[in-house]
Amino acid sequence: MHTEQRHEAILTLSSQHLRIRFSDSVVTGSIIFPLSGIAFIIVETQDFCDNSTETKLMERIEQFVHIHRNSFLLLSAGLYGQKEWDVLFKIQLRFLGNNLKIIPSHNAGDMVRSMLTIAKVTSKPHADSVRDRIAMTRAQIIERSPVWEMLRQWQLNVV
Repeated sequence: MHTEQRHEAILTLSSQHLRIRFSDSVVTGSIIFPLSGIAFIIVETQDFCDNSTETKLMERIEQFVHIHRNSFLLLSAGLYGQKEWDVLFKIQLRFLGNNLKIIPSHNAGDMVRSMLTIAKVTSKPHADSVRDRIAMTRAQIIERSPVWEMLRQWQLNVV
């Protein structure tokens, strides 16, 4: 078991008997939710302490992003001061335009909640349900909107 798999967030997920898998053959420490097809990687801001470690982490993140289409980086720091925001900004600049979504978190509980929420809303049955609800809400807003009613009346008067 690698150190990433001993992270408190991973132990919490494992204790809940969730279907997750680890992919050391792809990128060490990748956490994949097979039902939703998303992948997470946990990075601690303190791991960006020197240039050689930072370079290795950036290469690992880059490999992760290239392999996983739906990729999320959980950036963990107990407190977010200037140094931590600088690390976040550096990662954002490096991966600008890529499919990497960065989620700042303070603790394992934040990470677990984020992973479970994202996994749930991106799993096929739930994603379809959310999409249907959004479409229904949009239709109701358009149907009941005074602006849309005014535009309909205006269009009838123009024609």
